[in-house]
Amino acid sequence: MALGMLKNESDKMVDKIEGGSTNKIVKIFILFFIVAICCLVLNYHSNTYILEFFPNSNNSILSKNLSTYDSYINGKKSSRQENYLTYSKKQKIKLRKVLKEAAMGDKTVIITTLNAAWTAPNSIFDIFLESFRIGNNTESLLKNLLVVAFDQIAYLRCLEIHTHCYALITKNVDFSGEKRYMSGDYLKMMWRRTDFLRIVLQMGYNFIFTDADILWFRQPFAHFYSHVDFQIACDYYLHNSSDPNNSPNGGFKFVKSNNQTIQFYKFWNKSRRTYPGKNEQDVLNIIKYSPFIKKIGLKMRFLDTSYFGGFCEPSKYINYVCTMHANCCIGLDNKIHDLRMAINDWKNYMALPNDERKSYKYTWTLPRICG
Repeated sequence: MALGMLKNESDKMVDKIEGGSTNKIVKIFILFFIVAICCLVLNYHSNTYILEFFPNSNNSILSKNLSTYDSYINGKKSSRQENYLTYSKKQKIKLRKVLKEAAMGDKTVIITTLNAAWTAPNSIFDIFLESFRIGNNTESLLKNLLVVAFDQIAYLRCLEIHTHCYALITKNVDFSGEKRYMSGDYLKMMWRRTDFLRIVLQMGYNFIFTDADILWFRQPFAHFYSHVDFQIACDYYLHNSSDPNNSPNGGFKFVKSNNQTIQFYKFWNKSRRTYPGKNEQDVLNIIKYSPFIKKIGLKMRFLDTSYFGGFCEPSKYINYVCTMHANCCIGLDNKIHDLRMAINDWKNYMALPNDERKSYKYTWTLPRICG
């Protein structure tokens, strides 16, 4: 529109110059001059706009990719870009602060995400924290646990009973109630979580992500692979940690912060548009075969259910298990019921004399409702 107005003005100027005779050379020169001025003005404002949102950015990955990528992740440029930039300006300092406070010496943080339904008294959150307290040398890990709340109610509840809490509240979306598996809000919540973990990686922190319906009975570090970028638990394990045919479960994973994992998380998030209507775990099950993983040099491994078990495939013996996940289980009440059974199994096991615990192959009494 502006260009058209300037063209009209140029025509008027040319009419004045022509007077009684036509001067085509002058007319062409003036038009060229007007177009050149317009291009310079538009270019200036475009560059200024970009610099306003990324002032003093020294991170080339962040400055080159975040704005464009985040703008289009939901297929709606304007709204997604606005939400992300608001988050980065207002909450990035807070996020860096809580990550630093919760991190281990090697910048590793244990992260879980919760909404109000899961943080209600005597619900999932209480059982989750209890497992750390009664586990074998796991209580000390609570100081490294960052609880990310999807709504204000969950955030306030976290502040009451835990040290490191962070509010990840999405405008115009209510994540407080129980979200049925694969419902619209459930999918939004899962993809919001995946996007958040990408930001954690870009801030230079490794993380052990754990769903809150996972019980921690032993420290897991001895069973992680030392030179692997991305390692993830399984619903079903094929006894080969490198086999992509394993069934990964996004509820438990250890991810190191490096260029490979940052690029992978961007690719993972972007694949949401390629496979609409799927959750992040289903998309992962597709893209784990992608040649892109080899191209970026990402080292991926799958964790043994003997140590990282769940209701889908429980660890055979309590003697070895580090975590127990309420997977293959739909419904909050069902999860709570069988997780309490797992807690009771563990307490009975720990009540045995040391010698008996080592020699006796104590097994689970669950799942009862789930599985």
